[in-house]
Amino acid sequence: MIVERKISTTSWLACRRFICHTDVMTKINWGILSTAKIGLAKVIPALQRGTGGTVAAIASRDEARARDAAAKLGIPRVHGSYEALLADPEIDAVYVPLPNHLHVPWSIKALEAGKHVLCEKPLGLTAREGQELVDAAQRHPKLKVMEAFMYRHHPQWQKARQLVTGGGIGALRAVQSTFSYWNVDPKNIRNMADI
Repeated sequence: MIVERKISTTSWLACRRFICHTDVMTKINWGILSTAKIGLAKVIPALQRGTGGTVAAIASRDEARARDAAAKLGIPRVHGSYEALLADPEIDAVYVPLPNHLHVPWSIKALEAGKHVLCEKPLGLTAREGQELVDAAQRHPKLKVMEAFMYRHHPQWQKARQLVTGGGIGALRAVQSTFSYWNVDPKNIRNMADI
C-alpha cells in the first residue's frame, strides 16, 4: 500500500533527487529503526545490494544490540534510541520493522522528523490508524510513506498485470487473494498485545 501519492519503487528510491532539488541522483541514506529479524536478515542485506541507497545507521532501545548488528552488517553509525536516529541529520529515510502496534506512531514521528518512511506490514492495525498515517503524510507532502509489501513490485505480479491490461487472458471478472500466516507462538512479539 502506498499512502497518498502513488509512485513506483524506483521513483521512491530515487526520491533523494527530489529532496536535493538537483538533477543528480545521490544515494539515499537509510536509518533502520530496530534490530528486528526481518530487517537484519532480509531488508538490510537487500538495501546493501542495491545501488540507490546505503544503510547509514541502525537504532535499538538496547545500544549493545544495535552495535552488534552494525558490526555484523557493516553499518557505520549506531544509535541507542529511535529518537536519536530520527534526529540524525544524515538520514534521509527510515525503515520501520518494529512490532506491529508501533508502526503508525513511529512512522508519524519519522515524518515529523523530516524522513521518508518504508514501514513494514501491516502499515496499521485498524482503518483509524491507517487514516492517522495518511493524515500525517498529507501534512508532509514532500515526504513519501510506503508499506513494505513486496507483492506490488514482484515480477510475477507485474507480469499478471501486463497479461490482464493487455487482454492476454480475456476480460477480468474477479480477483481473490489472501495473505496470511499461522503463528500461535505466545513468545512471538506479534502475539504480545500487552507490550
